[in-house]
Amino acid sequence: MKTSFFGTTTETVIASLTYDFAKFEELRTYHPAWRLLRAEHGALVASFLHRVFIVPNVRSIAAADLAEALEDDLYLLRTGSAEAVFRKTATDYLNDWASPERGWLRKFYGIGSDEPRFDLTPATEKAIAWICTLSDRSFVGTESRLRTLFDLLKQISEGSETDPSRRIEELQRRRDEIDMEIARVQGGDVLVLNDTAVKDRFQQFTQLARELLTDFREVEQKFRQLDRSARERIALWDGTKGTLVAEIIGGRDAIAESDQGRSFQAFWDFLLSRQRQEELSELLTRVLALPAVSELKPDARTRLVHHDWLEGGGATQRMVAQLSQQLRRFLDDQVWLENRRIMDILRSIESKVLVIRCSPPDGFVTDIADMSCDVELPMERPLYRSAVRPVIADGVLELGDSDLNAEALYTQVVVDRERLIRHIDRSLQDQAEVSLSELARMQPMQQGLAELVSYLHLGSERYGAKVDEAVREEISLRVDEGDDAINRKVAELPRVVFER
Repeated sequence: MKTSFFGTTTETVIASLTYDFAKFEELRTYHPAWRLLRAEHGALVASFLHRVFIVPNVRSIAAADLAEALEDDLYLLRTGSAEAVFRKTATDYLNDWASPERGWLRKFYGIGSDEPRFDLTPATEKAIAWICTLSDRSFVGTESRLRTLFDLLKQISEGSETDPSRRIEELQRRRDEIDMEIARVQGGDVLVLNDTAVKDRFQQFTQLARELLTDFREVEQKFRQLDRSARERIALWDGTKGTLVAEIIGGRDAIAESDQGRSFQAFWDFLLSRQRQEELSELLTRVLALPAVSELKPDARTRLVHHDWLEGGGATQRMVAQLSQQLRRFLDDQVWLENRRIMDILRSIESKVLVIRCSPPDGFVTDIADMSCDVELPMERPLYRSAVRPVIADGVLELGDSDLNAEALYTQVVVDRERLIRHIDRSLQDQAEVSLSELARMQPMQQGLAELVSYLHLGSERYGAKVDEAVREEISLRVDEGDDAINRKVAELPRVVFER
């Protein structure tokens, strides 16, 4: 046994080398990203797909439109010295790129459409993203990445700490740092980032934003593979409905409960918040207006990057909806087949009865086994009970004396629900959603807590309102005893959002 330079045995090094070589050789042979890097026309494939799909963040394109765009690029290339290289038509190239041997494009038919469409595969997007990193960048920052690594380690350490005393110490330390920074700012000592730090952080933001869009395709592909396997099971299934539904739903739950599925769902819930969207829009507007960021000449779509995230996440959610539609269609078909089988059995019985109607055979024609019998014992019946007649006394009512205030009987609060519905509908005409606090500001509460409860009831019954527990809002209630601050009542509750 010999020892290598790194302190491991020679046998261990040989075994590790053999395993790594076999794994990388398999990737070189079968992985679409590696095949794209080795392809003869890899430059054409990468440049065209990058310009058409990745730069404008397009999820899918019709075959005719994509072929027309590729034909224009091929015409420009053939006018030079590449006429002998690109001899195929644009449609042939697209079909070749979408073949299983290449795997660079995904060709499919949209719902309710007979026209084929094309979309990028996650492997192709990864390869193009890596190729883009090969070009020289005007600025390469490292400080923001190091700070990001430290912040991630702090979040992991603080989030996994179970000792309350240590959590309190860390929170107090952060509070002291914030107090010190506030004191410095109040004293006129305002620390701002220099241009280098701004460029460093903005470059990292754009890179992470683009990588996030790439991850959406990979998550969508996993759900697409689940949908394809569900279709195959449905086509070949000959068992019971319950077993198949349990297997398919179990596979979907396995993806949803995985680390990747939980992370995507947490991201989706975070991004769907209207407050987060408004905050992102405001931050992007302020950052893109900085002179240091303008020098980098960022992409125009950076201002709307959160809308691209929503579009990418929405495509993944639509993939899950297609899986549910496949299950519903399978159940409907099974019910139809079972009903047809029952009708066939009934018709066969009727036809046989008509055949033997004129000449019935001797003996019994058929027997139907009685599956159960009803047993009624005489002693189980309840005995007769005579009705109890009420006894009404012929007394004379006398007027009593009491200090009870009867005004409460005549001051009942009745909230006009139609008035509240009209107010909510008018507010939703110009916007997709509106919060309860905004409704209260536009039309102050007139009946106090009763009107607030009516709003909440309408939100859950008619408008499907969302409740954001992370945001607390205060809603003023009208008080009859004056308008001063002492008599004014305020209700504090989580943010309630009404949707159109």
